[in-house]
Amino acid sequence: MKLIIQIPCYNEAQTLPVTLADLPKKIDGIDDVEVLIIDDGSTDETIKVARENGVNHVVRFTKNKGLARGFTAGLDACLRLGADIIVNTDADNQYKGEYVAHLVEPILRGEAEVVIGDRNTNGIEHFSWGKKRLQSLGSWVVRQVSDTNVPDSTSGFRALSREAALQMNVVSKFTYTLETIIQAGKKNLAVTHVPIKTNEKLRDSRLFSSTWAYIKRSVATIARIYTMYEPMKMFSYIGGAFFIGGILIGLRFVYFYFTSGGAGHIQSLILAAILLIVGFQVFVMGLLADLIGSNRQLIENVLYRVRKIELGTLNDNAKSEH
Repeated sequence: MKLIIQIPCYNEAQTLPVTLADLPKKIDGIDDVEVLIIDDGSTDETIKVARENGVNHVVRFTKNKGLARGFTAGLDACLRLGADIIVNTDADNQYKGEYVAHLVEPILRGEAEVVIGDRNTNGIEHFSWGKKRLQSLGSWVVRQVSDTNVPDSTSGFRALSREAALQMNVVSKFTYTLETIIQAGKKNLAVTHVPIKTNEKLRDSRLFSSTWAYIKRSVATIARIYTMYEPMKMFSYIGGAFFIGGILIGLRFVYFYFTSGGAGHIQSLILAAILLIVGFQVFVMGLLADLIGSNRQLIENVLYRVRKIELGTLNDNAKSEH
């Protein structure tokens, strides 16, 4: 049983040694524990520091491509290296390394395929009141759209089984945290969470420039991914809103038509007709999106099978070389 701990990095030469020193070297039930860093176009000595501190594997981008791309590249590399379990953590030492063992336990017991570390964000002292409320609201929204019970959806401290990693297809360029939970829920993967504790903050987050920017990107990500997996529902909600608005305004015109002849209210009739037509068009768009979504599912199934065949061949070749 091989565990690979992957760490996306961008100019983390200062914090990386602390993070690496905190990671476990042995875990019960795991034969090999290895560390892989994804250098996302760092301009400092991140790679040099990583190698000096005993990192086993390095994936390097020549240009910064963002956290989501780094996470995906890490999963792909870990799978190619034969990982049975992959743990993702941050390079800023936010998460305590001792809890890696807690993350992998549900997978080792066969109870889960994706495990999220719950930071209990309401108890983190350096989080502002507003940030705590936003974290809670965002996690609640993700739980509703993903059909999971993860209380801390933005936690980057998570473990994935090999099967779960094979099925992850991150399309966002921003972050992977929300998207992978929604994907896992929609693909009926067993998702659970374990309580964890965090270390003191070494630096401020560099993922977003402001809270408003984070909100906009998160809302867009959730809407996009939910539409990918539930297009008919999403378009039905939008089309239904237009349709109901058209009916209500149409009833208003009917009321004035029978009470006062409808004089002066022809605008209501026109607006009602427009809203009903738009609602119907959105519903038709939903049908088309649902057909496209079915094709996407077929493509994802093919991609999953291709990955298994490719990685199986690679692993067989690696064994024969030894």
